[in-house]
Amino acid sequence: MKQNPEVGKVYLVGAGPGDPGLITVKGTYCIQHADALIYDYLAAPELIRYARPGAELIYVGKKGGDHTMSQEEINALIVEKARQGLTVTRLKGGDPFIFGRGGEEAEELMNDNIPFEIVPGVTSAVAAPAYAGIPLTHRKFASSVAFITGHEDPTKPESSINYHALADGIGTLVFFMGIKNLPNIIRNLISGGKPAETPVAVVRWGTTPRQETVTGTLDTIVEIVKTAGIKAPALIIVGDVVTLRDRLKWFETRPLMGKCIVVTRARAQAGSFTARLAGLGAECYECPTIRVVPPEDWSPLDEAIAHLRDYHWLVFTSVNGVDFFFKRLFEKGKDARHLGNLRTAVIGPATQDRLQDFGLRADIVPETFRAESIIDAFKNERVTGQKVLLPRALEARPILPVELSAMGAQVNEVATYQTTMTTEGSDELLEKLKNRQIDMITFTSSSTVRNFCRMIPETDRHTLLKDIAIASIGPITTETAQTLGLNVSTEATDYTIDGLCCAILDYYAN
Repeated sequence: MKQNPEVGKVYLVGAGPGDPGLITVKGTYCIQHADALIYDYLAAPELIRYARPGAELIYVGKKGGDHTMSQEEINALIVEKARQGLTVTRLKGGDPFIFGRGGEEAEELMNDNIPFEIVPGVTSAVAAPAYAGIPLTHRKFASSVAFITGHEDPTKPESSINYHALADGIGTLVFFMGIKNLPNIIRNLISGGKPAETPVAVVRWGTTPRQETVTGTLDTIVEIVKTAGIKAPALIIVGDVVTLRDRLKWFETRPLMGKCIVVTRARAQAGSFTARLAGLGAECYECPTIRVVPPEDWSPLDEAIAHLRDYHWLVFTSVNGVDFFFKRLFEKGKDARHLGNLRTAVIGPATQDRLQDFGLRADIVPETFRAESIIDAFKNERVTGQKVLLPRALEARPILPVELSAMGAQVNEVATYQTTMTTEGSDELLEKLKNRQIDMITFTSSSTVRNFCRMIPETDRHTLLKDIAIASIGPITTETAQTLGLNVSTEATDYTIDGLCCAILDYYAN
């Protein structure tokens, strides 16, 4: 292919089967570097966040007859964007070349002399059975496997599928997009010679927290699917390997499977919490109610940094305080060596770990994770007349500087960061609440509670939050929630993200 330097390049990328963790490294790179990202219904929403700021995001999803664009229009759109000189990533569910019509899109690009690359993806035909505990091949059960469309081109004069050959010669059969056509598929397989007692599994929304699997046999599966209300998107797996599911199922047995949990933490900090909950089976919806930003005025912190040698203690109450303090320290041309004369105290193991990332070990780490505990720890220290630098949030609780001052310390409380309200995702959250799609809402600070309540109209709050569990990271957050009229269902014993996860697990276990 002779490349026109004025024409962009197209990457046909497989997004994988639904679990965003199954995207390939190269697929992620293509999303991050695209000028235009054209994506499908089955591409995980989390993958779209990899797009760079300013990239053009174009949804062309197709589901069950509801087509945003026809395939011909999608082909024309890809060509149009490439002719504008853009780098185009065409993100397709599963693998582009396995019932993804990627071949048709590649042909169109070839015909228009537009350079392209194919980036394979993990196909749902492999991933969904694996997440359902069904190996497609097994030495005792199946040595061959076939992928078959359950939704052939309706304009074809006759089926190109040889059901007699499938019934007699292939160990495991995997049908794509076959739910609407399930009775006909079953009838053809039995007519082709497949025994009616052959095991069958149907997996809906494979590899996602919404995954649902039903099993039966050729002569029972139609009624089982109907009773369970299984709809597209779903895969049909036919063969003796299905019997292994009872022993090997792992994904759907996780403790939070099927629970939709809202994470209100700031976007930059939500990742680890979301990952932990997702690993336990939850469907996580990130709806940050706060954004952590620098203070409006750096001069008080700059003044403190300029006179670090005048201080005896440096006290951190959060990971954010550590991060913003050291960022400003470095910007002022200093580093950890300038803290050599200071003793340090922290609240919580996460803050301690973050401080260690900068090469410092805390001298005081209280047993519990709130300001009152660090005050108790300081009772064993002689702080009368000593200067304490307290870099923390602008709107933090006053108890720590008040009590340290009462002990005789000279406390300089400096705003190192502040939290502001964000309404990112609030419209979608309200829609999910109205549709009863939320099981639990989590709060990790008083500010997340206050801002969440500002997002929900007070007149609708009782109705929207009825029967929805609320999880709090600790007593201060719980008190704020209760003051605002929220009923807290569970509270962490250890006031950490790990503690909150344990509290959520205990709540659903009981």
